[in-house]
Amino acid sequence: MTQRTTIHSDQAPAAIGPYSQAVKVGQTVYLSGQIPLDPATGDLIEGDFEAATRQVFNHLRSVAQAAGGDLKDIVKLNIFLTDLGHFQTLNAVMMEYFETPYPARAAIEVAGLPKGAEVEMDAVMVLS
Repeated sequence: MTQRTTIHSDQAPAAIGPYSQAVKVGQTVYLSGQIPLDPATGDLIEGDFEAATRQVFNHLRSVAQAAGGDLKDIVKLNIFLTDLGHFQTLNAVMMEYFETPYPARAAIEVAGLPKGAEVEMDAVMVLS
């Protein structure tokens, strides 16, 4: 049986359901969806879509680092938006956190996200 290790970072919000922040199998780490929560209160942060997007990337970075990697190790990023009108802002903020070669990515408009968030992201990371 394959060894599975759960990953946890206090710098990212605790899971709000029956799941782990991330699970590592071999050199691959599966990062659960992150929304722009304040890790201390569990509430959505205040601010605009840009601030929310930065918060989500910061959470992904924290969990990636807890697993022994960083954002540069993400090979697949899934982004869920409640309004694709934020697509340009999303791209601009993403370029602050990633350099080429960028991860493979999907950006999908959805009807709703947990706690009324406007953005959620999950990722797959491969450690070198």
